[in-house]
Amino acid sequence: MDEVGNAENSSAVAVRARQNQMVERALREWQGELEGRVAVVTGGARGIGRSISEGLMRAGAKVVAADKSWDGAEDLRKQLEAEQGLAVEVDITDDSQLDAAFAAVMDRFGTVDVLINNAALVSETLFYPTGHRNTLDTTDQDWEAMFGVNVFGTLKVIRRFIQPMRERGRGSIINVVSSGVLPVAAGGGYHGLRPWTVEMPYQATKAAVTALTFYLGEEVRSDGVAVNAIMPGHTRTSWFDATARAFNEIGVVYFMRPAIAEHLLPITLFLSAQDGRGAAGRLYYVPEWNYDHGYGDYAAWLDHELPSDMEEMYSRLEAAMPKYERAGVPHLPFDAQGALYAAAMANLGSQENWAGGPTQ
Repeated sequence: MDEVGNAENSSAVAVRARQNQMVERALREWQGELEGRVAVVTGGARGIGRSISEGLMRAGAKVVAADKSWDGAEDLRKQLEAEQGLAVEVDITDDSQLDAAFAAVMDRFGTVDVLINNAALVSETLFYPTGHRNTLDTTDQDWEAMFGVNVFGTLKVIRRFIQPMRERGRGSIINVVSSGVLPVAAGGGYHGLRPWTVEMPYQATKAAVTALTFYLGEEVRSDGVAVNAIMPGHTRTSWFDATARAFNEIGVVYFMRPAIAEHLLPITLFLSAQDGRGAAGRLYYVPEWNYDHGYGDYAAWLDHELPSDMEEMYSRLEAAMPKYERAGVPHLPFDAQGALYAAAMANLGSQENWAGGPTQ
């Protein structure tokens, strides 16, 4: 390995060490609150859900990871069993499967303290592999499939697993949504935070779950149950690599370098420890919360351990990107990021005949 390669490897090791330190700090802060609690994580076998499941186990919780499939996640299943947890195979759109899953959890643990609604059908799965389809090119069946999982499935899960929380007068529900649902105020009106990402009907479902969070959060707060929602940053999830490579094949970099899934752990542990008397009925943007609570800016959580082909892709993009930073924010606003991305892709295009621009 040459000097440049050694320096890059050393930098990646240092970044990962800092990320591990922040996770350890969060565990120390909230382990006392979460020890012995029963936490259910949907979509818990891989990606963000797996990271949350593992983090809650490290905090001492008894974790139920529920997923539609456990193919390729046998090691996590064994880890759950070793930690007195439970792996459940369940389709959250199927009432009978959900009834059986709820019965299994109650039979094993007798209660539920935390529910994290992470399971979702994403655009990259429905419209594999890029995830992009113009709204008017989508079908009724696309919308029905998305709403069936992301909205009705989430509601079905909540209806069951909130029961022991209300009976005991304490619990926490965390819904994972998306920053793509947000409007931004400008003068007398609002515009979308990032509508150019072309994510219908996915973002429509996440907007529905966000509204559900606010209304349900108010309704059950007096029962002792906190309902909150979190919006991850641009994250390397279970589907990310296939999508990034698909874009690379057509000469486009899949936006900016992603963050590791662990950047959700500090806020997830914090919210898991809440109840109706604490933080409730709120929507949190994870990079903002991390920044404000001493868990680094967004750059502190970026993934520098990508496969070699993806590492080359993002390194070339970053080398071609104009340098622009500012204080007071965890990362630049999406429009500024989009402008920098477009400039970097234009530079790559002029240098090496790469085509592209922001992913719509």
